[in-house]
Amino acid sequence: MTATPTFREALRFWLKLGCISFGGPTGQIAIMQHELVEKKRWIDQDRLLHALNYCMLLPGPEAQQLAIYCGWRLHGIRGGIAAGVLFVLPSAVLLWGLSYVYVTWGAVPAIAGIFYGLKPAVMAVVAAAVLRIGKKALRNGWGWGIAAAAFVLIFFLHTPFPLIIAAAAGVGFLGGRFWPDQFGAKVAVAGNTTRDGIEGRESALGTTRSTLVYSAKVTGVCGALWVLPTVLAGCGQGWDGVLAREGIFFSKAALVTFGGAYAVLPYVGQQAVDVHHWLSAPQMLDGLGLAETTPGPLIMVLQFVGFLGGWHQPGALPRLLAATLGAAMTTWTTFVPCFLWIFLGAPHLERLRRVRLLNAALGAVTAAVVGVVLNLAVWFGLHTLRPDAGGAVDWFAAGLAVAAFIALQRFKVNLIAVIAASGAVGLLWAGGVWRETGLGTGMGF
Repeated sequence: MTATPTFREALRFWLKLGCISFGGPTGQIAIMQHELVEKKRWIDQDRLLHALNYCMLLPGPEAQQLAIYCGWRLHGIRGGIAAGVLFVLPSAVLLWGLSYVYVTWGAVPAIAGIFYGLKPAVMAVVAAAVLRIGKKALRNGWGWGIAAAAFVLIFFLHTPFPLIIAAAAGVGFLGGRFWPDQFGAKVAVAGNTTRDGIEGRESALGTTRSTLVYSAKVTGVCGALWVLPTVLAGCGQGWDGVLAREGIFFSKAALVTFGGAYAVLPYVGQQAVDVHHWLSAPQMLDGLGLAETTPGPLIMVLQFVGFLGGWHQPGALPRLLAATLGAAMTTWTTFVPCFLWIFLGAPHLERLRRVRLLNAALGAVTAAVVGVVLNLAVWFGLHTLRPDAGGAVDWFAAGLAVAAFIALQRFKVNLIAVIAASGAVGLLWAGGVWRETGLGTGMGF
């Protein structure tokens, strides 16, 4: 029998979680497992695992979506809203402050030296992510083939990321239909879910919420909230203004973020750097380094992109105001859809887990994500090791990246410790060779 917390007790926990949720989705999910299941006993183990399986099938950060689901299970819609908002709010505020420091004092040699050290660490983190995701997703020749095709399409042919995701889903659907064993199209069997302290409210949280009326209300309200800031920005600043363009772009990105932040970053980087010119490639690397050091989901790096987009293209607005609105627009359009997916799907969670063709399609998408993340690793590597296109290789950065990778993979050093140590090494190196090598050139400030 699990406990039933008051809304105020739950609120305190969600705020605490938002402040301590370091370590990426693995660490964040581990915290929820420990606190909600083992320590507080607010959520049953089976329900948490079932919810996690569902969240991993959705676009967007699965850790935040799991928090929304748990909040929904405990206190309905208001509980889900509280959990989802507080999961990202501390990170959003902290990253806004770091972004302001970055654009204001980033050219100071000491701070530039820290970011110089962060870039190789980020490169190592992404390389480790390729291996981690690959081990889980590539289980047979089909998986390896889909991953390789995705890499070729995005790296050499510059195929748009949404198209790759759609093609992979189509291949998975057909594979699940004709070769179910190869594509893992097995019907998920629901476990013997124990009845918990919340089960008595099932009629309130489950059956009544599975109606068409409820689905229409959720879709209408969440959809309106999702697009409203973009519409207001388009009417106020013009549809060619940076705020409206960011709203439209990141709304599209929110629909294809299967596989987490690493999967969508190549798409965002390509468009934000090369098409919209909101920031430079080195600045994209710096933003990922900042996002790695803050709590909350890694996809918060998109807020940094939105901030710099407003900073560099303010239009008639004061620069800081435009940057702040750009950060808010990006965060809003990235995370509001998560509430829509959870509030719509939670009442049908068990049924969705047993749709075998859906599982096969999303399994193929996960395999494609491996190739996309490999592209991200190569993209980051090229801009880190050769910051000046066609210039000499930065062997110090290469050595630091190798050391960070070994620390992460071989010795399992904490991610935050690796990031901090790399920044410190970059600072020391910059202090010793700054004037002799012109380290600051090509760093994106």
